[in-house]
Amino acid sequence: MLQLSAAVASLTLVLVLDVEGLLGLGPAIVLASGALAALPAGRSMDRFGRVPVLAVGFATGAAGCGLAALGSSAESAPLVLAGLIGVGAASGIALLARTAAGDMYPPERRARGIALVLFGAVFGAILGPAVFSPLLAGRDLGGDTLAPLWLAAGGFMLVGLALVASVRPDPRKLAALISPDDHADEGPAAPLGELLRRPGVIPALLAAQASFAVMVALMTLTGAVVVDHHHHEGHNVFPIIGAHVIGMYALVIVVGDIIDRIGRTPALAGGLLIMAVSAASLVWIESVPAISVALFGLGLGWNFSFVAATAELADSTRPAERGKLLGFNDLLSGGTGAGLALAGGLTLSELGVAALALGGAALVTLPALWILRSRPPARAPTTG
Repeated sequence: MLQLSAAVASLTLVLVLDVEGLLGLGPAIVLASGALAALPAGRSMDRFGRVPVLAVGFATGAAGCGLAALGSSAESAPLVLAGLIGVGAASGIALLARTAAGDMYPPERRARGIALVLFGAVFGAILGPAVFSPLLAGRDLGGDTLAPLWLAAGGFMLVGLALVASVRPDPRKLAALISPDDHADEGPAAPLGELLRRPGVIPALLAAQASFAVMVALMTLTGAVVVDHHHHEGHNVFPIIGAHVIGMYALVIVVGDIIDRIGRTPALAGGLLIMAVSAASLVWIESVPAISVALFGLGLGWNFSFVAATAELADSTRPAERGKLLGFNDLLSGGTGAGLALAGGLTLSELGVAALALGGAALVTLPALWILRSRPPARAPTTG
């Protein structure tokens, strides 16, 4: 579903509204919906457990895909908008699966544990092009063409719902078994303001926000770049997005081990700088293979910075606080991503690919330099 949303959310809404200047509106709606869903979902995870909230997210995604399909076929803007809101909310909730990952591993192995859970997305990266490309190959882009794609994505969401509902025990309970000292005098969760003042939290939030926002903005607008600006056939967008998702997740286990060894701060800044190089390269490349490599690098850089940020935020919280802080992080990064996708669509339409690429590169370079300049002495994750 993530790949399809990245590839055609912008095109779906533009085809229905017939206003090309709103190229970034579809991704912005998806990202804003995910951002708004993240904080209440995180708080609900802390209260009710991880599995029930994730299950609601997948059910919402299936419903959203169904509405997007119906709206595409009927060329109904309200239905498409409602569908994209559901898809976005589902994406925001599903991303909080990494909260469960943080529950299941002690601090010294937490980055690897988060990586193991995120590694599941590799199979989505493989299945996406295999399912979606044949449905689009040789066909003109239109509502009747896009509707089957959204229905297929809804089928994936139903499979995800069945899988997450079968998870036993709830990872929230595993956290109590792994770190019983965290629960001995747990008491009420600290307020958000106190969590933000803990060491390492602000740099992690900054890196997560910059990496996620730039990654999703460039990813969701790649379809427009490929189809409209470089005159490639529409089905080529799925291998490109697939390469990007593979970059995000295929090496994530190795990346998790590296982060646990080198520490959170170098990984935060290093990932952002990899993203900067990848984004800037879009200025001079045009072929499908070259764009695929650039989007792979963008995903790999996000992998380093986002996993490191998640591990740092998980290290800084007790299990009863973890969902709230990660949800707040996703609220910030998703909101920034939505604004950047909307602004990026206008930038792409008015100024072209170069402005979009260089702007994205600058937005990840500046936080990386600040993090490196202000980082505290290196420290390894500790137990207890």
